[in-house]
Amino acid sequence: MDKNPESITEVKAFARGIHMSPRKVRLVADLLKKMSVEQALANLQFLNKRAAGPIKKLVDSGIANASHNFQVPSDQLFIKSLTVDGGPTQKRFKPHAHGRAFPIRRQTSNINLTLGVKEPSKVVKKSNVKQS
Repeated sequence: MDKNPESITEVKAFARGIHMSPRKVRLVADLLKKMSVEQALANLQFLNKRAAGPIKKLVDSGIANASHNFQVPSDQLFIKSLTVDGGPTQKRFKPHAHGRAFPIRRQTSNINLTLGVKEPSKVVKKSNVKQS
C-alpha cells in the first residue's frame, strides 16, 4: 500500500460496541454526512445528543489516522460516509408482577467512518485574448 499523500483517497475509522441504540446514533450521523471535518466537529460540540460524544471521538480518531499514517492535514478531509449498524444485543430480564419476567434488550452500535481527501483545486488561467 502506497502511503504517498497524493495517492490516498480515503481513511477509515471504526467504533465497535457503543452502548447506544443504532436508531439514536443515526440521528446524529445523518447530520454530518458530506461535511468537512472542522465543520462536523463544530456541530458535534454543540449538539445536545448523547451520541455526539462517541461520534466526535471517532472523527478525531479518523483525523489522527490520516495525519499519522498518510500525512494528510485535517483541512483536506471531509466525511465521505458515516454508517451506523447494529451490534450485539445483550438480553436481560426484569422481574414483573405475578412471577413474570419482562425481557430487556440492551442494544449496541457499530459505527463506520470513511474520510475522503479533497483534491486540491486547480487554478485555470483565463487568457485576455478575445475570440472573434
